[in-house]
This record gives sequence, C-alpha cells and structure tokens, in this order.
Amino acid sequence: MQVLTRPWGAMHYRIDGPATGPVVVFANSLGTDLRLWDQLLAEMPEIRAIRFDKRGHGLSDEGGNFTVDDLADDAAALIEHLGLGPVIFVGLSIGGMIAQLISARRPELIRAAVLSNTAVQMGNAQGWSERVAAIRAGGIDSIADVIMQRWFAPAFRARAELAAWRNMVVRTSAEGYIGACHALAAADLTETTRGLTLPVAVIAGDQDGSSPAELVKATADLIPDAAFHIIPEAGHLPCVEQPAAFAAILRDFLEEHSK
Repeated sequence: MQVLTRPWGAMHYRIDGPATGPVVVFANSLGTDLRLWDQLLAEMPEIRAIRFDKRGHGLSDEGGNFTVDDLADDAAALIEHLGLGPVIFVGLSIGGMIAQLISARRPELIRAAVLSNTAVQMGNAQGWSERVAAIRAGGIDSIADVIMQRWFAPAFRARAELAAWRNMVVRTSAEGYIGACHALAAADLTETTRGLTLPVAVIAGDQDGSSPAELVKATADLIPDAAFHIIPEAGHLPCVEQPAAFAAILRDFLEEHSK
C-alpha cells in the first residue's frame, strides 16, 4: 500500500508495470477509485502506470473542502514525489479537468495529455446543487441507478458486472463525493485550456449521458491541434466498456509523444 502524505491527509496511489515503460499517470472520475483503469491496464502491460485516489475517494482521506485546482496540485505533488516527470497524463471526467489544469499550470511535469469524457465546464451550479441535496436526503444509493444510466451504454448495463460499478459509487464517501460536486460546480477552465500548447488527445463515448460527445468535442476544438476520437458503443467510462479501443488510441498517442 503506497501513500503520499499531503497537508489534508493520506493520498493513496499505486504503481504498476515495468520500470522501463513509458510513464502514464491516470486520474479517475467522480465516484470511482483507481480500479477504474484495471481493464485498460490489462490491455497495456508495457506501460509504467501511476494511479491515485483523489480526495474523498477510494483509500484516500476525505481532505475537507477542495477545488479542481487543489486536485491538480495533489497530482503535481505525486509526480514530483515520485520524480517521474515529464509524464503522459490521462484523465477522465473530473480527472480530465485535473489533466487540463496540471497541463496548463505545471507544463514542466506533463509531456502530453489525454482528456477523456471531460470538458472545460461540466454541468451547472443548479444541477450539482440538486445532486448534493439528493445525496444529503437519501445517500448516494438514492441516485446510483441514474448514475449507471448516464455512465454506461445499454449493452453494458445488462451485464452482471454493473453491480460492482454501482457498489463502487455507493461506497464512495458521501462527503468526498459532495466535495467533488462542489469543485465541479465552481470549475470553468475555458481560458486555461484554450492556452494549452502541449500535445493533446481527446476521447468521447458515443453514448455518454454525463458528458455527451458534442460537449467533449467543443473542448477539443479549443485546443490547438488536439486530436479528437469517438469510441463507439461506449458511455462515460470507455476505458471500462471498450478497453481495447481506448488502449489502441492511447498506444498510438504514446508512440508519438512518449519520447
């Protein structure tokens, strides 16, 4: 078990893959922990994968009130702690917002970035406020089925493993989840992301109910020379539903930008 001590508490992280492989740091979505990337890493045993649980998720401490900027600072601290920069940084959903911010503010740490199922602004203040109110009234379990519908395409929702993903969401710390909702409600990364100059690939799922492909494409269009990919038969977590397709995009990106 590997832990980085941050001012707010313990930040859990994990390292997998050969020491000689290209270093890739992965940032998770809201309501998931670092197991989000298990299927993808099974497709890519050649990389040196660094995964972490953001505040209030997985095995990390809750960390009090925080912003997306704070989460980017945590990711930067981990890269510095491990002495592995510059790295390829892959982020999904709120993890993609972390990727955008760390790429803009700490370019010496990031060689290139992959932004999956994310945007410069996700949702709106009213929507996040309503979600927080629902959790406070009935717990995360009260909204878990709706989350599954937004996350996954119908074919995946018919699979037995859907129960495990629902359990992951429900077992997330309510305060950690709410903290991330507040962070998302306050985040608008339009200007910082517009100024990115490093290589960027952007990935969307064609059946994403949380960050529709057109929203993700609008963010890709802000970034000079960003490559945009849509993965078919995938919702909000294409690394789970279509890991081979995600791995093919990432492998091509690494071949071009990891050296």
